[in-house]
Amino acid sequence: INLIKKQKHDIILDIATGTGDIVVALSQLKTKQIIGLDISPKMLEIGEKKVALKGLKSQIKMQLGDCEAIPFDASTFDAITIAFGVRNFENLEKSIREIFRVLKSYGTLVILETAVPQNKILKYLYFQYIQNFIPFVGKIFSKNRSAYQYLSDSAAIFTYGQAFNNILIKNGFIDVEDFPQTLGIASIYFAKKP
Repeated sequence: INLIKKQKHDIILDIATGTGDIVVALSQLKTKQIIGLDISPKMLEIGEKKVALKGLKSQIKMQLGDCEAIPFDASTFDAITIAFGVRNFENLEKSIREIFRVLKSYGTLVILETAVPQNKILKYLYFQYIQNFIPFVGKIFSKNRSAYQYLSDSAAIFTYGQAFNNILIKNGFIDVEDFPQTLGIASIYFAKKP
């Protein structure tokens, strides 16, 4: 939010919006329109209820859609956000090209995603946590170990840091930076469309 508030942002798209936590948080920017896009109708239903309860229906619209075929014209959005959704993209580069297409010139892309700590001790603890603890807790509370195992596996193998920056650059973005968060277990990526 702090990165976006420094940029022009009349219309924002939040991809993989899920239940709408990010669009609700973005509403504090007083942006004219915020659209939350997700492929899951059930997640969007929860998000729509959350938006309605907070009295934000005039500012926020929840929409069903796929990041590989974003249902908007080229150069529509001033800013695009994605929080913990990129690692679930089926075709990462195709989705990045779609994001580039619908972003206006000089528009901003901000992504929050998992990463792997670089410190050897933290890295060891991180892998123990995501490979053992998260699936164990998932099995206890949801009886669905495989869903939590997917979370662990996808977090462990997803491209991060400079390698992810390079994917953004390869697909046309400029001023690409990443900001490690929480001792390196997540990163915020910032990029602009020329």
